[in-house]
Amino acid sequence: MGPRELSLPMRVVPPDPAGLPAEVTIWEVGARDGLQNEGETVPLDVKLEFLGRLADAGLAVLEATSFVHPKWVPQLADAAELIDGLDQAPGVRYPVLVPNERGLDRALDAKVRDIAIFAAASETFARRNLNSGFDEQFAMFEPVVGRAVGEGIAVRGYLSMCFGDPWEGPVPVEQVVAAGKRLLEMGCHQLSLGDTIGVATPGHVEALLRAFVASGVGVDELAVHFHDTYGQALTNTATALRHGVSTVDSSAGGLGGCPYAKSATGNLATEDLVWMLDGLGIQHGVDLDKLVDTSVWMAERLGRPSPSRVVKALSS
Repeated sequence: MGPRELSLPMRVVPPDPAGLPAEVTIWEVGARDGLQNEGETVPLDVKLEFLGRLADAGLAVLEATSFVHPKWVPQLADAAELIDGLDQAPGVRYPVLVPNERGLDRALDAKVRDIAIFAAASETFARRNLNSGFDEQFAMFEPVVGRAVGEGIAVRGYLSMCFGDPWEGPVPVEQVVAAGKRLLEMGCHQLSLGDTIGVATPGHVEALLRAFVASGVGVDELAVHFHDTYGQALTNTATALRHGVSTVDSSAGGLGGCPYAKSATGNLATEDLVWMLDGLGIQHGVDLDKLVDTSVWMAERLGRPSPSRVVKALSS
């Protein structure tokens, strides 16, 4: 029996209304977070085809690029050209990351209607990544969020280093909750909790989610973003799902890292996530075979194999 005949896992666990969600939104970050740290410039036409293939595979949220200054992330210097050349599929969202008001200006010029901002849960990472202190970063984001919401634009808040910081070590849960609530209170409709260096464990995930809920934040306002440095991304995701989280960030083929945190490895692979969701009977809308083909195609253009276990299993 050929490997492509085993393209669906056994569904042995039905959806549980009291635990697992019936449906999960996959927030695909491959085109932005996945490619931003590539050393060699990925051509614009390759990025556009990548996004087209991901949409064709059924992914309904595709984080397309970032309007960050090209000096800081040269790989995404073509953000305006990408949005201009993008053939947006019906029913698909194409959010972009904006770091500040200048980034918002560029996004508005490009007629973007869906943005994300990127804050830090630790002092050191805020200074290294945002050139701003922990408290000062919120003053920087307030006018961005305020203007965007006033324009009718949806704003997502990313919060990085929620589970550990490479310079400070463990980040206190109460500090993460306080930072996250500030982003929600200023107008973000969703908060993505980032395990930027991949050090989270299921117990830590459970503790953080419980703390947010205890503080009055609805679990429907939360998403999770795990990196797989210690091989915990899937089990951490399963823990989040069992606590009611229904939006999960992932990257096709496991692409990605963080240019400001050298210990960060790739994101949770979308294919690995889809395989697990299929096995749990959770709906997601993604065609796994098309997604695997897309990641194999992109791996060929990057000149290295995908780290995704599912991609390797289904393409060998």
